[in-house]
Amino acid sequence: MTRTLCLAQEPEADELLSTDDFALLLGMLLDQQYPMEHAFRGPRKLADRMGGFSLRQIADADPAEFEELAATPPAIHRYGRSMARRAQALAQYVIEHYDGEPAAIWTAGDPDGKEVLRRLQDLPGFGAQKAKIFLALLGKQRDVHPNGWREAAGAYGDDGSRRSVADVVDAETLTQVREFKKQAKAAAKDSK
Repeated sequence: MTRTLCLAQEPEADELLSTDDFALLLGMLLDQQYPMEHAFRGPRKLADRMGGFSLRQIADADPAEFEELAATPPAIHRYGRSMARRAQALAQYVIEHYDGEPAAIWTAGDPDGKEVLRRLQDLPGFGAQKAKIFLALLGKQRDVHPNGWREAAGAYGDDGSRRSVADVVDAETLTQVREFKKQAKAAAKDSK
């Protein structure tokens, strides 16, 4: 990793995302139907409430108590309870399949880009698009470059693009990504 991420647009939250692979995965999980920077602040909110951030603590938490913790204002997501369940499922999956080491998703067995993409798509709460965006984020901002990662990430892997969280490195690029999404949404609406 070459730099501190700037996804949450808050130094403490971005520091956690930059130093904890599960926090980054969880932020990506939360990045749906919710403003991107708020989604990526979710792991820090949990860390503050749990006395630290721990994949195993999340996985092992009592589900009802964890839902309450996630939904307490300011919640980790607009749908805090539902996302708490998804967060626990993701943590449990990483423990079961990767021995609690999220980086193994993109490192174990020296996988190529297609294999990393497949592994990401297998994660609870990660569909094809989210997996491609996360693969692009790894490549563009975390110096994770499995062979063929740009091709596997599709347009999200394009150098110089401003289409997703993978391209956000500061407040200006966040604005550019928002504008791209706004234009894409308008174009899709016009085509109907």
